Amino acid sequence: MTRPAIASLSGAELRELFAAGTAWLGRHKDRVDAVNVFPVPDGDTGRNMHHTIRMAVEEAERDSSESAAGVLAAMSHGSLYEGKGNSGVILSQIIAGFARGVGDAATIGPELFATSLEQASLSAYKSVQEPTEGTILTVIRDVSAAVRQAANNGGDITALVEAAVGEAKASVERTPTLLPKLAEAGVVDAGGLGLSVIFEGFLRHLWGETLDEVVPVALEAPRQDWLADTAARHQVEDSLYGYCTEMLVSSSGFDVESFRERVIELGDSVIVVGDPDLVRVHIHTDDPGAALTLGTEVGHLLQVKVDNIRAQAEHFVDMHKANPGLANELIQVPSLSTVAVVAGEGMGHVFKSVGCTRTILGGSTMNVTPREIVAAVDECPSQDVAVLPNDKNIILAAEQARKLTKKWLHVIPTRSMPQGIAALLPTNPEETDPEVTLSGMKQALNSVRTIEVTRAVRSTNIEGQKVATGDFIAIVDEQLKLTTFSPEEAVLGSLDGLSGAGTVVTLYYGAGTRKGAAEGLARNIRERFSSYEVEVVYGGQPHYSYIVSVE
Repeated sequence: MTRPAIASLSGAELRELFAAGTAWLGRHKDRVDAVNVFPVPDGDTGRNMHHTIRMAVEEAERDSSESAAGVLAAMSHGSLYEGKGNSGVILSQIIAGFARGVGDAATIGPELFATSLEQASLSAYKSVQEPTEGTILTVIRDVSAAVRQAANNGGDITALVEAAVGEAKASVERTPTLLPKLAEAGVVDAGGLGLSVIFEGFLRHLWGETLDEVVPVALEAPRQDWLADTAARHQVEDSLYGYCTEMLVSSSGFDVESFRERVIELGDSVIVVGDPDLVRVHIHTDDPGAALTLGTEVGHLLQVKVDNIRAQAEHFVDMHKANPGLANELIQVPSLSTVAVVAGEGMGHVFKSVGCTRTILGGSTMNVTPREIVAAVDECPSQDVAVLPNDKNIILAAEQARKLTKKWLHVIPTRSMPQGIAALLPTNPEETDPEVTLSGMKQALNSVRTIEVTRAVRSTNIEGQKVATGDFIAIVDEQLKLTTFSPEEAVLGSLDGLSGAGTVVTLYYGAGTRKGAAEGLARNIRERFSSYEVEVVYGGQPHYSYIVSVE
């Protein structure tokens, strides 16, 4: 392969470069999540970094600037607004520093590229109250030094990015020697790894290589003894982990440094970045309310996110304990990914258990937007993505999302969650032809009948039937079947009219339904309809006491 000589990058070329880095990180974010043990083992560094840079690129794509300076200014603004997690906020400051280094330049040549990376490193270090070596900070500093050397040696843009990739990989490999916690766990730094992957995406783009090919990647995993120690630590009440609290504060000319000092008193892993008008805050604290109060004292809270770090850490440990061979597995990118709109925590677990790639919270009375669908689609590893709306009112939004993504978005017109589950069951991750999988998914829609039981919120007349406020109503395949005094009777009455429709009944009971009631209903179904096999599953869906599939 002949290495392309690139003298400079325009604004449009920078957009493409960062889009490629974003796409490559999207393919490898699971690998990054798998080694996320510092500062806490919450397993979301890859996702947070990918979200941050993806939002930055989307902001640049909406901006009409043609200059390098304009594109990077838009990216800096987008990443500050959407910086997510410790690693995401630091990444936003790397982007901001790079933008400051470029100044008002229309294009970026090798000298300016090197200078801007040096500014990115300085910005990253300044963003953290107590910088820790062996992290993403070390990697960006090492990369900036290597790129400076390449520029001094007369290298073009491609040569500089090649130097960045080589040094990033070497620096990541050195992180356990600098940070004991990584050495104890037996992994490299997740944030540094994520940054290395982004630079690799840059280089593949400059070399003209595709980002859509399947690239198996060996996953590292923390050592089992370290996981056991971490799990034991969380069995005591005085766990070191509290709440990861993030907020975006809008104000007018307040003192950022003074505000930072007040935030520092509340916890650790403190990052306060921005300007006197807009500040992004990240902190690990046992009192998230106090942190939010500080924000309201100086301005308005535009965004707030509070995560229970202890729960995240326990999930991280459980993930690796459930699959101790994770380090030896390979990530195989499927030919077709899937995105489903689901309502209820339990239903989300059901969809993931049958192979759904991504889920979006939504459904009846919680319609999702095309933008939310696109965000999930763009996070999928494959170029072809099937979307399962699972509600007739969301199908149009899914169709509109086609226009907003560069991926091949295929809408499977599922009108209920049981239809969505049925569509996923015949999918084969080893199938190489997306059209074969899509055809099977569409055929599966006719294999299931759906019963939905809810309560009438007002008196009305539907299809000739009088419905009083508080009545339980059963809807079979979107048609009102009957009204009755209890949700269980609504299910039984609906099944009376579905004789011969199938042999398997699955009861998904909702957030407001007791498990005992659902199990009692299952016994009644078995007694009344001996031909049915009945399964009870927690769906957790709002509004609907039961959603029932008959297959």
